[in-house]
Amino acid sequence: MPAPRLQLEHITKRYGAVVANDDVALTVEPGEIHAVLGENGAGKSTLMKVIYGAVRPDAGTFRWDGEPVSIRSPHEARALGIAMVFQHFSLFDTLTVAENVWLGLDRGATLPAVAAGIRGKAAEYGLELEPDRPVHVLSVGERQRVEIVRALLAEPKLLILDEPTSVLTPQAVEKLFATLRKLAATGCSILYISHKLDEIRVLCHACTVLRAGRVTGRCDPAQETTASLSRMMIGAEPPKLVRRAPRIGELALRVRDLSLPRIDRFAVPLDRISLEVRGGEIVGIAGVSGNGQQELLAALSGEDPRAAPDAVQLFGNPIGRMGAGHRRRLGLHYVPEERLGRGTVPTLSLANNMLLTRRESLRRLGWIDRRALRAQTLGVIDRYRVRSSGPGAVARSLSGGNLQKYIVGRELDAVPRVLLVAQPTWGVDVGAAAQIRAELVALRDAGCAVLVVSEELDELFAMTDRLHVIAKGRLSPSLPTEEATVERIGEWMSGLWPEPAAGAEAR
Repeated sequence: MPAPRLQLEHITKRYGAVVANDDVALTVEPGEIHAVLGENGAGKSTLMKVIYGAVRPDAGTFRWDGEPVSIRSPHEARALGIAMVFQHFSLFDTLTVAENVWLGLDRGATLPAVAAGIRGKAAEYGLELEPDRPVHVLSVGERQRVEIVRALLAEPKLLILDEPTSVLTPQAVEKLFATLRKLAATGCSILYISHKLDEIRVLCHACTVLRAGRVTGRCDPAQETTASLSRMMIGAEPPKLVRRAPRIGELALRVRDLSLPRIDRFAVPLDRISLEVRGGEIVGIAGVSGNGQQELLAALSGEDPRAAPDAVQLFGNPIGRMGAGHRRRLGLHYVPEERLGRGTVPTLSLANNMLLTRRESLRRLGWIDRRALRAQTLGVIDRYRVRSSGPGAVARSLSGGNLQKYIVGRELDAVPRVLLVAQPTWGVDVGAAAQIRAELVALRDAGCAVLVVSEELDELFAMTDRLHVIAKGRLSPSLPTEEATVERIGEWMSGLWPEPAAGAEAR
């Protein structure tokens, strides 16, 4: 029998009083697809960074193909054949896709060769990428594609994937799984982190479960149910989402024939988009990343105030030329898909990040009421079970899922009249995802108009009352969610939907 590809024993990592990994053991065989499962803050990301050399453990041993090794940096990890796709991306915004990939590869490769390799891998995996596009114009989903392709170009012996399917259509997920199985058949080992328990059951050969930094279970996921995996991970099954029939209220957000030219040569132009969202309903927008979601949300939130005033209306008021601050004062709040840099300032504390959208903590003459601000922040941390060291914790110190819970909680705590949400549960564990979805439904039941943009079809089917699909900057007609199917929405994602009759409403 060959030696295990990777063998960790007694791995321990502390950050002050917080023990991120506590005596962790992990064994991955050659050609094995091994899931690491755990709720947000369980220590998964820290353990992956230890394997990749980005974090040095305080204790423990590391064997690679049976030989003891010490990995002191990502460079040494890559030399062994370890590649990783981080949950928080490590890309330079001012460089192109090809230049970012080139930085992580052998210096003997030329930039044109790297660009050709990107196109080849992107086509093989069903991931659309343009090597010449600068990273700063990419959506979060497109940035994740860059990370995945960069890792695959290194021809790794161990590939670490963190939430790799969050940007893919169901059809593309199947193609990726087929490719990962083919890659594993060549002997490449895969460490697979996902909160989609059905994916783990279908794809993975083995599973190690972490809870509060410790290994609490190992299993063959194919022999488990989604419910049993959930119990292993969070100690219980997530509560069922309870939805009542919507009580439709007044027209809150109205978009009429919104057309915007591309803001740069890599952006997606918007073409005659019309939609309505009323109080007491959740409207969803499905679509593959990079089809105009980013541009549409910028136009609705006020980040892009180029629209004609009447093209975007909030409770009958023309707001197409208003900035984000003015729209927020009228009751429109926004949860962007990019957590670090747009949803939060990475180097500021959670309390100071509260000031981005919660200005009522400011006293007269600009003085900040620190006591009220701390109480507000603690309220969000407690209600949404955000794992952190408290209101003083800097945003970048939180795991992706916990940061997402904080951002969603901050905006819901403001009691918005209209809420725009992009990718509400991206990278969030099943328990936290259930809570966020339940809170959004409760907000809708309280009379708020909610617009959700997500690439998770199951999420949209579970939460929304009506659905649109966006493709190449165009928006499909509205479809009652109970009439939607995966096959129908997948077809519409290609832009193949029936055109509404002349004069038909966006609803």
